[in-house]
Amino acid sequence: MLEQEFFRNALLAGLFASVVCGVMGSIVVSRRLASICGGIAHACFGGVGLGYLLHFNPSWGALLFALLSGLGIGAVSRRTRQAEDTSVAIFWAVGMSLGIIFIGLSKGYAPDLLTYLFGNILAVTRWDLLSLLVLDAVVIASLLLLYKEILALCFDEEFLEVRGVPVFPLYLFLLVLAALTVVVLMKVVGIILVIALLTLPAAIVAPFVKTLKGMMAAATAASAGLMIAGLVLSYLFDLPSGATVVLLAAAVYLLSRLFRRRRIK
Repeated sequence: MLEQEFFRNALLAGLFASVVCGVMGSIVVSRRLASICGGIAHACFGGVGLGYLLHFNPSWGALLFALLSGLGIGAVSRRTRQAEDTSVAIFWAVGMSLGIIFIGLSKGYAPDLLTYLFGNILAVTRWDLLSLLVLDAVVIASLLLLYKEILALCFDEEFLEVRGVPVFPLYLFLLVLAALTVVVLMKVVGIILVIALLTLPAAIVAPFVKTLKGMMAAATAASAGLMIAGLVLSYLFDLPSGATVVLLAAAVYLLSRLFRRRRIK
């Protein structure tokens, strides 16, 4: 397998993605941002469709829609009385609908559309690897600079307000990081499965760790192991790689829950 360049690139992409999955996934699970990330991921489809319609890279359109939807969901849910899940549903539906309309209006066949929907880690390029590295650097730098604030935002938001920390801008910053993560991971598993890849590794290790740092480290390791195992299985049995990784992660999650229950009993 390692003699194939595409598999080596896929392995590197999986390992690079594991870092952001472990770090951002722990924040998403702890802060309960999974539904928002799901809304951002599906709203991205509007940007993909816009890229096909106006003939520019759909990834840039996805990035634009991800940032706008993340900031929009945060602003609407915080600045109005609109429930957060309702805001997510609205942006989710509008983004998907715009994507369908844009693709319908574009002339000709939309190439690589299934790649954006379902991902294809075996087709990652050097540019994709560089994007993952840059995202890792941005996430780690943000964590080093704002770890205490992020920790408080995840578990004790009122403490930040008492300390005079601007909570709303910090919350929006987290959503921006989540949007960037969704767009970059879209190449690995696609729009439909990205939320599973972002949350499952953190959910697997959450019952077995006591600190956010420990959760991030354990989730990164779990994500790396799942990536490697999923890629090997997909290569050996000729299965879609992204879906194989996600299903493997789901199976490990269920096993971890069963193990947890038996240990408690």
